[in-house]
Amino acid sequence: MNRIFQTAAVGAALLLSAQVQAENLLEIYEKALRSDPALREAEANMMATQEGKPLARSSLLPQLGLSGSINNRVNDGVSTRQLVNPKISDQESDDDSYNWGISLNQTVFNTEQWRTLKRSNKESAQAEINFEAARQDLIIRVSESYFNVLAAQDTLVAEQATKQAIARQLEQAERRFEVGLIAITDVKESQAAYDDAIALEIQARRALATAKEGLREITGEYHDTLSAPGDNFPLIPPDPQIEQDWVDIALQQNLPLESAKIGAEISRQNIEIAKGGYFPTIDLSATYGKFRSDGEIDNQTNPALSGLTENNQSRKEIGVSMSFPIYQGGRTSSQVDQNVYRHRAARENYEKVARETEREARDAYLGVIAEIARVQALARSVESNQTALEATEAGYEVGTRTTVDVLNSRESLFRAQTQYARSKYDYLINVLKLKQAAGTLTADDIDDLNKWLEASEQLDVTPGRGGAPDAQMQETTVPSRPETSGSAQ
Repeated sequence: MNRIFQTAAVGAALLLSAQVQAENLLEIYEKALRSDPALREAEANMMATQEGKPLARSSLLPQLGLSGSINNRVNDGVSTRQLVNPKISDQESDDDSYNWGISLNQTVFNTEQWRTLKRSNKESAQAEINFEAARQDLIIRVSESYFNVLAAQDTLVAEQATKQAIARQLEQAERRFEVGLIAITDVKESQAAYDDAIALEIQARRALATAKEGLREITGEYHDTLSAPGDNFPLIPPDPQIEQDWVDIALQQNLPLESAKIGAEISRQNIEIAKGGYFPTIDLSATYGKFRSDGEIDNQTNPALSGLTENNQSRKEIGVSMSFPIYQGGRTSSQVDQNVYRHRAARENYEKVARETEREARDAYLGVIAEIARVQALARSVESNQTALEATEAGYEVGTRTTVDVLNSRESLFRAQTQYARSKYDYLINVLKLKQAAGTLTADDIDDLNKWLEASEQLDVTPGRGGAPDAQMQETTVPSRPETSGSAQ
């Protein structure tokens, strides 16, 4: 670690909260598995879709029902029969009836129901693929958020180191101005650079808080200390090392592409289901029931008709029914046409996803290759800029370099340091994205990557619920000297 980062570590220690054990990427991922709302939503959708299969099957299984009723009926009044000799009857009746039955219905022929059951198998398979794709997406989201926090942390540490170095340079410039070695413009330039450094540090703190909030959104809690890649973590090229091989694997195993393929097959089956409206349906039904009634009739006009009544019957029925749709206002043909268009859209969507998959596979492959070279180049750039800064500072001491030269060299070093740190994270993310494009990304890949990480202290700038408020700026601002008349040359 170069001297600037060593200096930053000392400054960062003043702002550290209570020491806690560093969490690594695998631990963060396991927390996300338990608490990420997007993954839980995908799981619930999968389980709901899988219930479509037993629902479709239920329509083809026997439908058994039991019914019953108890009734009491009371009639009281006068009835007149308009015959040749009209008869008037005044009577009262009171009946109790009991009725129960059991019915059995079985589908014999219904193309829509059979094809719906066949479609449900595809829908269940697609739901499982979509859930697995959601888990792969969670790996990427967790990794990106995790490394965004580390990148923001690196930027803040570098900004603090730069600010402290500029503060020392400002003090030195003021002392040299007091003894007449430099002009007041050098002091003003150092003061301006220091003020800029304070503003950039505030911005870096804000970026770090935002990055932490992004990780909390996934896991549901704040994380103060994370493990970071070591200085000598391996840069492993893709295996296989041929770009087209990765594209071929992706076109065979990519999960969103496989889901789109099944979606096109489902839309084609929807056409066949809609065509079922042209075919007859045949059902078998069987019924058995009992009916019993007890009552009493009191005929005031003709007592001979008075007395008790009793009715006890059983009913058995079996039959086959057929329904054949002849014309339904064009509904069936419209449904068929509608699903034909949807199938066409699904096929175009499959082609779109296939092209996206190929692009993502190539992009991720080239990203891994490029980031390996970029990490190596930026590592050399950090060393070169560190040497250049030391030489510029030495030149400044003897008067051959100016304050602006030192500030520019320090800015170049800061830029190289932050780009170097970011390139390491980009390499790791591209490794995961390449496996996601190929459809082979699993939690084991997180475990393998996790072995490259080591504990790294984290500045506590966690805002809001669950964490401390933003760490206060503990500045030791060097007051600028009042401008004097004249200047030493």
